[in-house]
Amino acid sequence: MDAVFRALADPSRRALLDALRERDGRTLSELCDVLGDMTRFGVMKHLRVLEDARLVLSERSGRTKLHYLNPVPIREIHDRWISHYAEPLVAGLVALRDRAEGA
Repeated sequence: MDAVFRALADPSRRALLDALRERDGRTLSELCDVLGDMTRFGVMKHLRVLEDARLVLSERSGRTKLHYLNPVPIREIHDRWISHYAEPLVAGLVALRDRAEGA
């Protein structure tokens, strides 16, 4: 999970993930357009970090390499951290709602 947190810490990498969430299967050139002020080599380095964290999966299609969002590591973080801490709050809000509605 450290690699996922490290990958998500950078705003440029989050922008790449947002672009892949909007439309999966993008080429490096398309992702370079997302980070227009960054060199192609810089975008490739960010993609490598995302691939190492398993947040992006790549697939060759002929001469083209397509990049896809893998949301599983983010879901694992949610399941381990967020849902654990949010559950008591949600239970309290449901109880408050039920009391207010007289249920």
